[in-house]
Amino acid sequence: MAGREGEAAAMNYRHAYHAGNFADLVKHGLLLWLLGRMARDERRMLVVDTHAGSGLYDLGEDAVRSKEAQAGIARLMGAARLPTELAELKAAVAARNGGGETVRWYPGSPLLIADSLRKGDRYLACELRPEEHDLLAERLKGREGVETRQADGYEVVRAVAAGDRRRLVLIDPPFERPDDYVRCAETAGALMRRDPDTVIAIWLPIKDMETFDGFLRRLADAGVKRALVAEARLRPLTNPMQMNGCALVLINPPEGAQAVAQDICEWIAIALGEPGGRGEAWWT
Repeated sequence: MAGREGEAAAMNYRHAYHAGNFADLVKHGLLLWLLGRMARDERRMLVVDTHAGSGLYDLGEDAVRSKEAQAGIARLMGAARLPTELAELKAAVAARNGGGETVRWYPGSPLLIADSLRKGDRYLACELRPEEHDLLAERLKGREGVETRQADGYEVVRAVAAGDRRRLVLIDPPFERPDDYVRCAETAGALMRRDPDTVIAIWLPIKDMETFDGFLRRLADAGVKRALVAEARLRPLTNPMQMNGCALVLINPPEGAQAVAQDICEWIAIALGEPGGRGEAWWT
């Protein structure tokens, strides 16, 4: 199992290379719903993003121009009918692009989170790469309640106390390191032991079921016995060398998460996927 997880980790899923693809639509559609749903709580929020990236991506640059964005956000922007949560993502992206359907700039999780904060909420965005952190800090400069750190997000999130705030943690690593799957599971387990009320969203690529199932076993071994898996599989798992789908694993999600996740994943699998793909939300 360790060998297969190491293979998957080598996929080098850096945010800029894949900005606006189908996986971003799953992650960001559900993230916006989580933020909106948790904002109904009178308690203030602490949102921690362990692998924030640079926050905003220019889809017109050679470095990030790809068929993935054309097959992802570009098609979503042109869709006439969308689940409510994806319509909210469409509106957020349009706001960054002059209100139209043509997308040059794609907002990552940092901007989506920062734009969703209420007065008194806090957002801590971690990014280990110096060049990406510098861009992130510039793009979030001057935002009330927002802090960036050039640091290992796995370590930071364990050390930061939520106080009387409700905590939402987004764990979205690039899967460059062979231990990313292990650290995701161990970090989630540590957070649950410290603060069982924490809401956690872990993004994962799906290349083959052995790697994915192995992660879910690791999560259970770390003490997380129940989680909601929002899975968008765009094609059959016949080629483990490519990303065939993705999942957002939600721990302690607010009520209503399963129906929302089902709608998002189903739409993406049907609208953007190949025959044999599927979208579903299920509990471990």
